[in-house]
Amino acid sequence: MASQLTGRLPIVFALGTTQTLAWASSYYLPAILADPIGRDLGMSANWIFAAFSAALVISALLGPRVGRQIDLFGGRPVLCASNLTIAAGLVLLGVTTSVPVLLLAWLMLGIGMGFGLYDAAFAALGRIYGDAARGPITGITLMAGFASTVGWPLTAFGLDHIGWRDTCFAWAAAHLLIGLPLNFFMLPKVAGAKTAAANAIKPQIPIDRTMILLAFTFAAGWTVTGAMAAHMPRILEAGGATAVQAVAAGALFGPAQVFARILEATFLKRYHPLVSTRLACLTHPIGAATLAIAGGGAAGAFAILFGMGNGILTIARGTLPLAIFGPKDYGYRLGLIGAPARMAQAAAPLAFGLLIDLIGIKVLLVSSALSLSALVALSLLRPGSGKRST
Repeated sequence: MASQLTGRLPIVFALGTTQTLAWASSYYLPAILADPIGRDLGMSANWIFAAFSAALVISALLGPRVGRQIDLFGGRPVLCASNLTIAAGLVLLGVTTSVPVLLLAWLMLGIGMGFGLYDAAFAALGRIYGDAARGPITGITLMAGFASTVGWPLTAFGLDHIGWRDTCFAWAAAHLLIGLPLNFFMLPKVAGAKTAAANAIKPQIPIDRTMILLAFTFAAGWTVTGAMAAHMPRILEAGGATAVQAVAAGALFGPAQVFARILEATFLKRYHPLVSTRLACLTHPIGAATLAIAGGGAAGAFAILFGMGNGILTIARGTLPLAIFGPKDYGYRLGLIGAPARMAQAAAPLAFGLLIDLIGIKVLLVSSALSLSALVALSLLRPGSGKRST
């Protein structure tokens, strides 16, 4: 057991590092750079966020194909391609002077995110470790849980000292000098992949009841995640928190995610992932109820509860399909299940922004209903349901 753990650590460390880099330089980039890019190009920052949402849709559409490629060839070529593609997108973003180039840059970044964020990394680990991938998946999410904690300050530092364009170039260089070598040298090459691919037949995965319930669960959960990521301070202030309380609460979100992932890696690992996923769906409604009862002073409690649920839900996106269906065609299946979630995540900031304008703090009723509907969907699943249907 100790030798297996030691053998896994280099791969977990490498993928944890490259995932942190990928998230920090793509998904978390607009939060810091949208306003300065908009000012420099003479356009509203909403254009940047619209392009970002389109990039998320592109990554969602690519998910099944990316997963299939990882099933056939392993994670190394796909994740290396993500480093090159994200780097190209960042360079294009850094040189952009017009809307067409801006859109092209985010097109490249969307492709790179489809090749290189969690679903691809989870599929790579499933290809390497099979049913034993739960631990490594938890390990890389423990590291990449700090992507915003690392990425936002670094991007802000670059913005202040070298400007947004050179900051994009610096992130591109990090992909080429850090991410690409780690993915290339640390991820194992799949023996006989070309022969297997030549003889492979595209899997016919039925979109059955279990698949639909899982896709709905993660789409509902990621809608809440996308909404809170964009609007949490605004929602907390609508609930009575001061600006200082809202910012302080937001700072607790990342550590809460990591704490929950430590729980998953220690105490909860003895249970089926269905158990931890069901618990994760409860934390946001409990946090919303706490905020409604106690007011703005409970902003920190809300952020901690939501962060813990989101931390476990991120892991469950990789571990739950693996536990239910097994490792066969895992990457392709993960892409199918995850595509609705990514699309929902792309639409959530705009949809919830409009809802906040209409109903204010009552928007938490909507987000809580989504979380509870995911819990209902999970209650209809049993640990062996997927393997019986395949």
